[in-house]
Amino acid sequence: MTTTPETPARQPREPWEPALSVRQVLGLERVRAGQPEVVAGAHRLDRPVRWVHVAEAADVGVMLSGGEMVLTTGVLLAGDEGKQGEYIRSLDRAEAAAVVLGLGRAFPAPPDVMRRAAERCGLPMVVLHRPFPFAELTEEVQSRLLRRKFAAVSLSEAVRTELTGLITAGAPVQRLLDEVARHAGCPVVVTNLAHRVLATAGERAAVDDVLRDWERIARQAGAGSADGWLRAELGCRGERWGRLVLCGYGGDRAAGRLLADRAAEALVLHRMLAGDGTHGPQGTASAGFRDSWEEQSARSLLTDLVSGAVPARQLLPRARAAGLPVNRRVFVPLVVRERDPARPARVLRRLGLPGIAAGLADDRVAVLLSLAPDQDARALTVHFATRLRAEPDSRHAVVAAAEARGDWADVPAALREAQHVADAVVDSATALDLPPVVRLRDVHLRGLVRLLRDDPHVQSFAERELDGLLRGPDQDLLPVLRTYLATGRNKSRTAQLHHVSRPALYRRLEAIQGRLGVDLDDFEQAASVHIALLAHDAQQG
Repeated sequence: MTTTPETPARQPREPWEPALSVRQVLGLERVRAGQPEVVAGAHRLDRPVRWVHVAEAADVGVMLSGGEMVLTTGVLLAGDEGKQGEYIRSLDRAEAAAVVLGLGRAFPAPPDVMRRAAERCGLPMVVLHRPFPFAELTEEVQSRLLRRKFAAVSLSEAVRTELTGLITAGAPVQRLLDEVARHAGCPVVVTNLAHRVLATAGERAAVDDVLRDWERIARQAGAGSADGWLRAELGCRGERWGRLVLCGYGGDRAAGRLLADRAAEALVLHRMLAGDGTHGPQGTASAGFRDSWEEQSARSLLTDLVSGAVPARQLLPRARAAGLPVNRRVFVPLVVRERDPARPARVLRRLGLPGIAAGLADDRVAVLLSLAPDQDARALTVHFATRLRAEPDSRHAVVAAAEARGDWADVPAALREAQHVADAVVDSATALDLPPVVRLRDVHLRGLVRLLRDDPHVQSFAERELDGLLRGPDQDLLPVLRTYLATGRNKSRTAQLHHVSRPALYRRLEAIQGRLGVDLDDFEQAASVHIALLAHDAQQG
């Protein structure tokens, strides 16, 4: 835009510049003493007041930079309706916040020309019915604005120092978000550019309220129509990859903007120092950031589902906000035993299957597929397992599944069933003899025992049956018993696996039978000991 002497270019203002609203200024005690009356633009009283300026000239707009509350007595406008209308239009062009006219000798009553012009422009116009020293109003507003700016900057520096300290101490990113939420006093949400929720912090009930209708309110916030919602962009090396949102911040807006900016800087710095920028599928830092955040979001949701610590219905808003389809869907819970915990998620993306995946513990990865009712859940599950085991170094991967569920409330129990099945497959040699997708019926007795391992009756049974061995001094007898029963009581194979002679094995088996008080040649007694040993191993695992 070209500039002329009449329309000088405005300097860009700081996005966090403090302001009071017109309504807040009119509510000040000193202003109320002047008996203010809003005669035009009453619907715009929430406009921000950045500064207070006293001006009488008709072309006052050339002296303004936007956001000012202009004070005037109208002494240079009296008797000239053309100047009165131009005065208001000039303020509107300059994007002034409001005009305050002190009634007196120049205007004993609100001038109709100015009032009508202000109403047409949507410019709040206020008249003061009692004489009022403009210097007092200027001093009051300026001092409040300066105090706000100082408080905002102080908060910003305090938060920056605190978050930097957490980063250098190696704190996890969730700890940073928790601190931001504590300072903000409202939920904090991190999203990708498609509004998918990657992480949250704040009081759980408040976060759930925010997530319940996340997509709609997130877009409203992005359009600037949600009060108290402040955003800060997340990105690295010129490429944006997400947003941090303060949801319903109730403090001073300038302080909130600074808080959001400092939090965003800390999150990007944390990810850069963590080295996640080298692992993205496209080899870019931002791709690595996205994968890391989405993985953390999926892990948090799946961990809560498996643990059962949070009711499934309370996790539904989080699942929906994370981008998992949940309406009229069929859910297929899987647990994968895989050396590379990131591989199942990559396979999901390559196949275009809707779902989430994340590592739980050790080499176990939880996967939750969300399929349309008309899709073949069994065929797609086998397809996923086959593609996964075709990956390099994944031929021994185990994919355990529970039956598909049509009710979200049944998902936690189904995930735990899949986990029990995966745990029941104890070694890769067994995995090679199993179908691509292992279900509870495929692991037979071992699977049943795994499911019942937390039952007090099963625990006491195992302790009672194995008591002689568990309390004995020769702990090397327990592995011999385990191998002997697992091989179908094959003495030659057991001796070979333990690298001992047949006579040495016979002596150990006699010691085991003596300690337990059983005859292992008796099928029923051997089966009882075998079940007890499976239960003991399941409990230890």
